[in-house]
Amino acid sequence: MVEKGDHDETKVINLSSSGHDHTAISVSMAPMEDLRTVDWRGRPCKPHKHGGMRAAVFVLGLQAFEMMAIAAVGNNLITYVFNEMHFPLSKSANIVTNFVGTVFLLSLLGGFLSDSYLGSFWTMLIFGFVELSGFILLTVQAHVPELRPGYCNMTSSNEDKCPEAKGYEALILFLGLYLVALGSGCLKPNIISHGADQFRKQSKKLSSYFNAAYFAFCTGELVALTLLVWVQTHSGMDVGFGVSAAAMAMGLFCLLSGTTLYSSKPPRGSIFTPIAQVFVAAFSKRKQICPSTTEMLNVQNQLFGATSTNVSCNLLHTDKFRFLDKACIKIEDGSSSSSNSNGNSESPWRLCSLGQVEQVKIILSVIPIFACTIIFNTILAQLQTFSVQQGSAMNTHGIPPASLQAIPYILLIFVVPLYEMAFVPIARKFTGRDSGISPLQRVGIGLFIATFSMVSAALVETKRRNSALHSGHTLSIFWIAPQFLIFGLSEMFTAVGLIEFFYTQSLEGMQSFLTAMTYCSYSFGFYLSSVLVSVVNRVTSSGSSGGWLGHNDLNNDRLDLFYWLLAALSLVNFFNYLFWSNWYSYNPTMSSSANHTSLDLDPSSHVPGDADHGHDRTNIVSSTSL
Repeated sequence: MVEKGDHDETKVINLSSSGHDHTAISVSMAPMEDLRTVDWRGRPCKPHKHGGMRAAVFVLGLQAFEMMAIAAVGNNLITYVFNEMHFPLSKSANIVTNFVGTVFLLSLLGGFLSDSYLGSFWTMLIFGFVELSGFILLTVQAHVPELRPGYCNMTSSNEDKCPEAKGYEALILFLGLYLVALGSGCLKPNIISHGADQFRKQSKKLSSYFNAAYFAFCTGELVALTLLVWVQTHSGMDVGFGVSAAAMAMGLFCLLSGTTLYSSKPPRGSIFTPIAQVFVAAFSKRKQICPSTTEMLNVQNQLFGATSTNVSCNLLHTDKFRFLDKACIKIEDGSSSSSNSNGNSESPWRLCSLGQVEQVKIILSVIPIFACTIIFNTILAQLQTFSVQQGSAMNTHGIPPASLQAIPYILLIFVVPLYEMAFVPIARKFTGRDSGISPLQRVGIGLFIATFSMVSAALVETKRRNSALHSGHTLSIFWIAPQFLIFGLSEMFTAVGLIEFFYTQSLEGMQSFLTAMTYCSYSFGFYLSSVLVSVVNRVTSSGSSGGWLGHNDLNNDRLDLFYWLLAALSLVNFFNYLFWSNWYSYNPTMSSSANHTSLDLDPSSHVPGDADHGHDRTNIVSSTSL
């Protein structure tokens, strides 16, 4: 039974009395959609004036230019740090991976500030100028010789005598790098979420937007790895860093140009407080027994940072993390209830809503999916560090080794539109999904393909090393192209699938923060790369030997064995992902393809392993005036 009206809020709740208790809460509030979004001045948005692709295109412009700027620095940074700052090869690789890792780790800060206090537009604007200041500082250091160590050939036999950057030289380098890291990190999740906010979450255009955002990403990467890296190589790093600063300025111009068209979701206060309330309330009632029915639970439609009058949610009460259900237990003996003797609501630190608890369960459920992508990004770290040095030891034919990373993006410039226009419509006919295949399926395909990137890298490095040591022959740099091509294809599946997964599974008021988890995976992957390099060197070193990666000469290193290690870890990680992706169950609100006026969910169709055991259900229908 469902009651609804033109100005009514309709709520449908299914309560199962079985031990396998599932509660479906459906709140349909379509008329409130536009009231939850505001323009840049904080005024309610107008559907025909704000949002849509005409607003998102300016965000895509920022995405392309910002990626152009940061990629030109990050992908060729190891050459600058090694040749100009005179850090040893392994230390240079770690500086790069730590820098890139910090960029992605700081995305959590950007997501938190956006959702809690600033909103996505102002977060992007503020930290965009922070990133620009970092590029300017790097440009000044690269241009002024007094701010760098004197010239020294690091590839000669006297590399140990080259003075390493110290004191103010190292201070300026790291200050510039980490200003860029702070700005870029806080920008990245907001670029994605702010662009996606221009569409309704259930819009068919949303999946297309994520593909368009990846196309903008590929375009920025391609220009950075061809034109900008060529400028760095032939005109100097000072000109290269200056061009990056100009590209960042163009990105900010694009962002500002769409100011009057944006539809933004206002910040809702600290996003961590409601999460903490669930854990505190559950701990305070830890001695209570989890109820077998939902009648003792505080069934409300309250969401993070929201009131009951501005919510749209469909939540399935699951048996996962049942200890958290204790946070919304209602005790009818007067010691704990939804209101005290004065009629005031009980402290939210003692009693949480069922919807609030289910949202915390969603956050806990996505963590294993997030963790399974860390090894994937560790592989990416090798392509930006050791693979660049691998190319430097080959016949480059005048091609800057860092530009090899452009090869997959040349392919993807054509493959991404083909995927959107050909594969998605065909897959949609078979699966019925607007996106063709589910985000988790897309991630899994990418993780499987990534393994073969390291297999290819290991085989080529073995051939390159044997040719250099035994026949004195130098292989062409194009031999390492397949490892970049294979990984580029895998990234198209994994990166876009992961971003779409986190955004569509995100909670109201947490879109930027959960999207930031995608980039946090990159961070952990690059940090893990640094740890692996150090551990492998320590484990494989013996006596005077420096280990697999302990020399500045790849002919004396065993990079091929390191690649094989990563291939094995990637394959194990893929099977680990299969387990967790099957364990995960989509939340019906976040995975819905359309706005539902009501929702009567069959728990057995959404939660693996749970079935309807034939117990009686109670349908509760309530309608409140808006």
